[in-house]
Amino acid sequence: MIGNIWQDGIWGVVIGDALGEPVQFMTREELSAQEPVTGMESGRVFSEMPAGTWTDDSSLTLALLDSIRAKQAIDLNDIADRFCRWLKRGEYTPFGRAFDIGGTTELSIERYAANGDPETCGGRSERSNGNGSLMRIMPACLYVYEKQRNEEMTDDEAIGIIHDVSALTHAHLRSKMACGLYYFCVREILDSKDDTDAAGLRTVLVNGLDAGFGYYEKDIANLTELAYFGRLRDLESFAKKPSDEISSSGYVVHSLEAAIWSLINTESFSEALLKAVNLADDSDSVAAIAGGLAGLYYGYESIPFEWIDVIQRKGYIFWMLGEFI
Repeated sequence: MIGNIWQDGIWGVVIGDALGEPVQFMTREELSAQEPVTGMESGRVFSEMPAGTWTDDSSLTLALLDSIRAKQAIDLNDIADRFCRWLKRGEYTPFGRAFDIGGTTELSIERYAANGDPETCGGRSERSNGNGSLMRIMPACLYVYEKQRNEEMTDDEAIGIIHDVSALTHAHLRSKMACGLYYFCVREILDSKDDTDAAGLRTVLVNGLDAGFGYYEKDIANLTELAYFGRLRDLESFAKKPSDEISSSGYVVHSLEAAIWSLINTESFSEALLKAVNLADDSDSVAAIAGGLAGLYYGYESIPFEWIDVIQRKGYIFWMLGEFI
């Protein structure tokens, strides 16, 4: 049974972000010399940050979520306006100021603030392939999933929306494709919940990624970029790779790989997110990306209460999600 997918997915993102924030930017070697992360804690890198602090991953996710709540649609101008309010005014943040701002994201929002065009503001160069759109794409995935479930949207329309939402900040095809592959994983997870003999998460993700690869392969123009995701074509082999062959950098391909690897090598929400966080480097974003999928698969009820309890401004997040119940 599906349940409240918005609560499952969004809380998964927020929890992953907050778990990873304390060790963000630490190298794997630095983290391995310390105690691993085992739960919510205050900042190790940014010592002034209390436990449960969330960053730009959650802020931009909540800004997108709030736009969908207000407009009951995907309105690119409205989304971009809310991104501006996050950057300029500190809205959608735990402490009233934007924190941990990605370079491509900041430049794109500044371009939108200057020209007001959501279709041209996103970074388009190959160097603009950080994980800044993938980490916040969950609300758009849930929106188009509900439309597709009600037979109100084709695959082309759904992926078109996912690409457009990515392109507000990350308009290169590689970033858009990462978000599209993520959506196919979201869809497969949620569709599998209707199956009384539901498959394990690894099988579900295999099916989701296969559907995504199949979709993009229909257009020969996609093949060059699709090749960058080649390690995700065989998850049985990919799962066996040691952690030193998994990069947790902010590069969008690495982030998606690290999130998937963490999910297919664990058997619970907590295990998946802690594995992602302890890869270090861009730990908050990788865990947020993994957390969204883990939340959908395992459900909100699988999230440890003590993790949710320390989340900063948790009442604000519950209020916003209340509109989707």
